[in-house]
Amino acid sequence: MWTRTKVLGGAVRAAQSARSRPKASCDVSRAPGKTWVTPSGFNTGLKVFNSLSKKKEPFIVAREGVATWYSCGPTVYDHAHLGHACSYVRFDILQRILSRLFGITVIHAMVITDIDDKIIRRSLEVIPPAVYLRVTENVHHIVAFIEGIINNGHAYATEEGDVYFDIQSIGHRYGKFVGAVEDSHVEPVKSNKRHWRDFALWKQSKPQEPYWDSPWGRGRPGWHIECSTIASSVFGRQLDVHSGGIDLAFPHHENEVAQSEAYHQCGQWANYFLHSGHLHLKGSAEKMSKSLKNFISIKDFLQSYSANEFRMFCLLTRYRSAVDYSDSSMLEARTSLRTISTFTHDATAYMKGQLQCSPIQEAFLWERLAETKAAVVKALADDFDTPRAIGTVMALVYHGNCQLQPVAKSEGGTRSPAVFGAMVSYIRDVLDVFGIDQLHSKVQEAAVDSSGGSLEAVVEQLTHFRSEVRAFALTHQEGPKKPGLHPERVSLLKACDNLRKELAPLGVLIKDRGPSSTWELTQRKLSQRVQDEDQEKSS
Repeated sequence: MWTRTKVLGGAVRAAQSARSRPKASCDVSRAPGKTWVTPSGFNTGLKVFNSLSKKKEPFIVAREGVATWYSCGPTVYDHAHLGHACSYVRFDILQRILSRLFGITVIHAMVITDIDDKIIRRSLEVIPPAVYLRVTENVHHIVAFIEGIINNGHAYATEEGDVYFDIQSIGHRYGKFVGAVEDSHVEPVKSNKRHWRDFALWKQSKPQEPYWDSPWGRGRPGWHIECSTIASSVFGRQLDVHSGGIDLAFPHHENEVAQSEAYHQCGQWANYFLHSGHLHLKGSAEKMSKSLKNFISIKDFLQSYSANEFRMFCLLTRYRSAVDYSDSSMLEARTSLRTISTFTHDATAYMKGQLQCSPIQEAFLWERLAETKAAVVKALADDFDTPRAIGTVMALVYHGNCQLQPVAKSEGGTRSPAVFGAMVSYIRDVLDVFGIDQLHSKVQEAAVDSSGGSLEAVVEQLTHFRSEVRAFALTHQEGPKKPGLHPERVSLLKACDNLRKELAPLGVLIKDRGPSSTWELTQRKLSQRVQDEDQEKSS
């Protein structure tokens, strides 16, 4: 759960002005059949695409300023791959937007099976849920939950020791995500179930399988019952948001809804279902999957790209859209981050007086900044439209770059550092909402060497010394007979150029701006250094 709230502009408050007094309930009469009913509660001013209604709906939470959120953890059997990470990061971005932009505290719970998610949380900067619960530690709750469904007349036990959910007991309510298949379209199979659509709540254990004791004999929980029990144990009979990959909508989420509403005797257990699209390798029609051997491990990915670059990759597409992974798509994400980074460094150099430019159109930039703030809030309030928000920020960067055109000699006049300070601060704030922290990232932490000195300070002194040498080398000869540079100083100029070229592969990018120079630490090399140090510490 996040308690920190960062509100970017008054437009957020305007978006949240319409609210209604809640009386949260889970009444069967409120949601007859498969029809989604607008919940009572507090209108956040946002709209989200709800898989239950298959359209955008006003996002209404039961408690003002709080959203209860349950997500199905990805099924991971050994090492997590990029497909798992994509789902993690996408929903992490949505929760950050709710919390840090719109001031809504997110209480997030997730079930754990045998998931290797530490590298996702540590390397990709995903904030962990407020509540992690393990299935193996909650089997007694699962047994009690199943008993409740049986007592309510919606499940039955067989002589073999299995327990099934009785689909026919809920009538036409089944099929909220996918239309129910007619009986005549399916061939009957030999089974101890009453109906072919009935699904397992408890299964008799087979030899060599783990088991737990229950009123029906030794066995293990069914797949779907785990999430219903865990979510109910944390949030009770009412849930604001349930999320997961689109492949979980049917049958997993369908069955979750059926058994949860049967247990709680309610008509609408979870008010919103958000589903993320699959990650595909470009050219493949199948989702990234270990079983299909078309996956990339997170460790392998981080050898070539940074966590910030992957997060930007996720931001450039809608969270519910399928997305193709390729080197070209990652290059687009990297280029976007570098463009932003270059602007912030150039703007900082201008503010310090290190970059001389023509007079700035200050009023124009203040207008663009105000428009950007309003447009970003509007985009993110519309089903978390991150591509539109990023495009708006990149347009602001473009307008800023157009004004930061270096000149060899200043024409004098009034300088305008304040507007660039506001632009840089705003862009950093927006990136921080998305989980991209350029100011205090691990890249910056890596800039401290073992002796306690700062790498930035060293680069600053080196660049300053190089600028003085370069300025000396660029000094023209006086007098009409020998115009141009001093011949004996040309070698110094070449040495300065060589130093600049040699530092670039090491992660130090120096840019000559007329007589002065600016510098920046490029992320890829330093992030690789951080990973190497982390591996050394863990080994």
